[in-house]
Amino acid sequence: MTPAALAELVRNTAVQVLDARGLDTSVLPETVTVERPRNPEHGDYATNLAMQVAKKAGVSPRDLAGWLAEALNSESSIASAEVAGPGFLNLRLAADAQGEIVRQVLGQADSFGVGELYRGRRINLEFVSANPTGPIHLGGTRWAAVGDALGRVLSAQGAEVTREYYFNDAGAQIDRFVRSLVASARGEAVPEDGYGGAYIDDIASAVVDREPHVLELPETERDEVFRRTGVGLMFDEIKRSLHEFGTDFDVFFHEDSLHTSGAVTTAVEQLKESGSLYHAEGAWWLRSTEHGDDKDRVVIKNDGEPAYIAGDIAYQRDKRSRGFDLCLYMLGADHHGYVSRLKAAAAAMGDDPATVEVLIGQMVNLVSGGQPVRMSKRAGTVVTMEDLVEAVGVDAARYSLIRSSVDSPVDIDLDLISKHTNENPVFYVQYAHARLSSLQRNAASLGIDRGAVAEADLSLLTHDREGDVIRTLGEYPRVVRAAAELREPHRIARYLEELASAYHKFYDACRVLQPGDDRPGALTIARLHLCEAARQVLANGLALLGVSAPEQM
Repeated sequence: MTPAALAELVRNTAVQVLDARGLDTSVLPETVTVERPRNPEHGDYATNLAMQVAKKAGVSPRDLAGWLAEALNSESSIASAEVAGPGFLNLRLAADAQGEIVRQVLGQADSFGVGELYRGRRINLEFVSANPTGPIHLGGTRWAAVGDALGRVLSAQGAEVTREYYFNDAGAQIDRFVRSLVASARGEAVPEDGYGGAYIDDIASAVVDREPHVLELPETERDEVFRRTGVGLMFDEIKRSLHEFGTDFDVFFHEDSLHTSGAVTTAVEQLKESGSLYHAEGAWWLRSTEHGDDKDRVVIKNDGEPAYIAGDIAYQRDKRSRGFDLCLYMLGADHHGYVSRLKAAAAAMGDDPATVEVLIGQMVNLVSGGQPVRMSKRAGTVVTMEDLVEAVGVDAARYSLIRSSVDSPVDIDLDLISKHTNENPVFYVQYAHARLSSLQRNAASLGIDRGAVAEADLSLLTHDREGDVIRTLGEYPRVVRAAAELREPHRIARYLEELASAYHKFYDACRVLQPGDDRPGALTIARLHLCEAARQVLANGLALLGVSAPEQM
């Protein structure tokens, strides 16, 4: 019995208990909360339902808890229900009811944990969106890992997710990039406001190889060649790096297209007509303070050129025109002001601000030997995605970036995540999966066929360590749902570490395969099914993180 099934049983029982005493059943919540107590001696699960609704029902919490305990003790799936403290209810599942979790995992296999929370919703998930003026730095790398994992988690809850990369190919940063390429091609020093690093020399050389006479062209034509070819080469490299990192996008949206297509002009005219813009100091301003922003924003500058927010407004309008119910933006730590700005832009266009959601990610620091790692081989001043992958590999890089909440800055210890020991979280989880895979291979080599799980006697799984594994397995669907609802894929990683820990402790305490020529009994078969269920859930969780589940290590 999973926690969700137990919660439903408790609620149904509460309805019967209240109804039998002529009490109002409408005081009950739609979903009852059951949780695993910190102290295992208090039972497998606990609920504070009686304390939550007793006053509304006109009875004491302990009386209501006692009635619930009496009714639940008559259920075959409940080994015991006991009242504790002011009205808590501690529950222990019958052994065969616990075993049903194993049957459910093996029955659903790789779909175990899949839910319906966002069934029918179309979500545009925009992340990374690094400027095409250099390799992806660590901040973008964090979003590449977290954003991809979040997309997987949202999809696992039924959403139709479109992963989108906003390609900033308009604006002053592209002009600086072009000037840097030209300077490199001419053997000159990096412009004062330009970009440095070996990658600039590489791209400049590639442009010259493709267009041998480019430096002989008039300045305007020359710069256009470097712009078109250089930006294209940089963007191709960014896409390649992302793909090798396990992160692919459905849409690469070009900022420049908003300007060349007239989308920005159309959006601005729409705002003028609706009265959402006003003219002052020679510029056009968005009345963003009317929608919660801290100040009004310039949309068209006094020189007639659009400000950056003009593109944001047109972009949001474009996303909604494509039919997305929710537009999720994942932005860096220096973009806090964009939260209210983007919501204000949506509201000004007549949209519900709730269709816009902005996640802000904090900084990533690399340390080695207790000291910060700052220099990149190619970028010269920052650590890039390729630097991190080269140092520790894709799996360790992704996992270490995902396992911490994006709300907090994170220090990545290169020495730790390079270790093949249980100190390294990703190794710890992957090793548990490999160990479980090896166990099944060993059983097969001994001629042991665990058979169909429906025929196994899972009520034999009564050891405390077996119960720990089973109850942890049962938590997985709830963890996936919470990770999607709260936009926190790190919950998956932390859960996997908990499951790996429960399994390692079980393995140390409970022998699965018997020594010598002993014929495997029903307990061996039950434990093999339990181990396969644990392996399956580890594989499912790692897949949501985009991390491999090795069968050998």
